[in-house]
Amino acid sequence: MLKARLISAAIMIPLVVGGILLLPTEGVALILALVMGVGLWEWARMVPLQSVPSRLLYPAAGLLLMWLAWLAPLAVLIDILLVAALLWWLGALYWVSRAQITTESGALLRVMKSVIGLLVMLPAWAALVMLHGREQEGPLLTLFLLVLIWLADSGAYFAGRRWGRSKLAPVISPGKTWQGVYGGLVASGLFALLAGLLYSQSPRWTAGLVLVALLTVMFSVVGDLLESLMKRQCGIKDSSHIIPGHGGILDRIDSLTAAAPVFLLGLNWLEL
Repeated sequence: MLKARLISAAIMIPLVVGGILLLPTEGVALILALVMGVGLWEWARMVPLQSVPSRLLYPAAGLLLMWLAWLAPLAVLIDILLVAALLWWLGALYWVSRAQITTESGALLRVMKSVIGLLVMLPAWAALVMLHGREQEGPLLTLFLLVLIWLADSGAYFAGRRWGRSKLAPVISPGKTWQGVYGGLVASGLFALLAGLLYSQSPRWTAGLVLVALLTVMFSVVGDLLESLMKRQCGIKDSSHIIPGHGGILDRIDSLTAAAPVFLLGLNWLEL
């Protein structure tokens, strides 16, 4: 399992970094849409949508919405999508903090979970596309966000293993601890501080960047917990088995789906 994880990571990381730095925003938007489409296909399994046509139509509907947003153009809709995402993730924070594991799958609950999947994926796609397309260092800011989340995950893993005592959400994800969260915040905060000191022109902007980074990471934890809740409620360990050693697409981007809209909102705030 570890060997498969390492091989997959060694293949994926250069492709992701190279794509972000070398591809135009149009290409990044297309690739991200395909990734999110696969994520919606995995989400359909967790709703659960039982029939094959419904599991195919659901991601198709998500891709159609992304295409329509691109044609709008996206810049016209982005503020609405970001505010909707922020409101949703605040609601999700309340939900996961009080969630109970249930196997109920009535029609109303399936509709609700289907709508939630679109609220998770569409704003995340839009935020990443708009971030990459920014005139001022868009690709580098996108890479910064990814590294921020990667470091937060790594910091949480090692701090949790070393000092983890207090369970974060024992019903949803028994392995996660508050000490892990603190470790992730420290790792990401130091990274943001270093980046700010190297590239910022004022201490105030650097402090703002650190604050935005910490808020982004805190919301990324909510994204992780939400997917864990969805998986537990339908009794699966991984969203799929597309990526050897890692599970599915959602298992890799769950934190990013919550982090991307918050990060872009934070950057917009810094520029006011």
